[in-house]
Amino acid sequence: MKKKKVSCMPVLYVILIIYALITLYPFLWALSASFKNYAELTGGGLSLIPKNITLENYAKIFTRESAYLRWFFNSVFLATLITGVNVFFNSMAGYALAQIKFRGSKMVFYLILAAMAIPGQVLMIPNFIIVNAFGMMDSYAAILVPGAINTTYIFFMRQYYMNYSKQVEEAAKIDGLSRIGCFFRIALPFAKPALATQATFIFLGSWNGFVNVMLYIKDVKKFTLPLGIQYSQVQYGTLWNNIMAFSMLSFVPILIMYITLNKYFMKGIRMDGEK
Repeated sequence: MKKKKVSCMPVLYVILIIYALITLYPFLWALSASFKNYAELTGGGLSLIPKNITLENYAKIFTRESAYLRWFFNSVFLATLITGVNVFFNSMAGYALAQIKFRGSKMVFYLILAAMAIPGQVLMIPNFIIVNAFGMMDSYAAILVPGAINTTYIFFMRQYYMNYSKQVEEAAKIDGLSRIGCFFRIALPFAKPALATQATFIFLGSWNGFVNVMLYIKDVKKFTLPLGIQYSQVQYGTLWNNIMAFSMLSFVPILIMYITLNKYFMKGIRMDGEK
């Protein structure tokens, strides 16, 4: 049986490599298209090598198309803020459910599980009515406040802290450290893999968010990247070479974040509770 498995490995690797190339091709084409002029791009063809390489598409972003830079920094600001708030509150809630015994804790946990089963589309109209009633329309608070916590990552952090060793924390309590001190000085540093995992996914979701921004933000200057690109297509037509250039730039923050948190991210995905 072992010999058969070994003999199949080269075939499996070939299949995986082919699949990886097929998956990677659209990204490489988009990267190539960002260096093509409009005539060459709309002329058809699937070539990955531009006939006439041009930086004009990127020059428009940094010079004439100043709105793109504004939308870019709006996305960075909003995604960073939402990620930071979520990581803080989700971690605190998960820690409380896993480590603190209080009356009704099981009921709270069951309510969180029930909330996870509700599709986000069902909550769009109630959220809109509440946001409008509080006068938060056309402000980032309309996106930040309803999205300040995420039940999925509360559950995620709760499961992580269920496997969390209490020995170090108990020793700290003997030395006089409070519950809040234990959370910030012991529990959070030990949860770096889980924190990096949820931070990556939350940032990615916020960075690519479109529907909430479209519902609540009407001021063009406050648009984020996804809504800004869509707005440009409606106002100025579909200039795919410019869109491809800006799409490549919008990928940079996600790539930087993944490279920075990669060593913690892979540990958090395993959820093995190793310390």
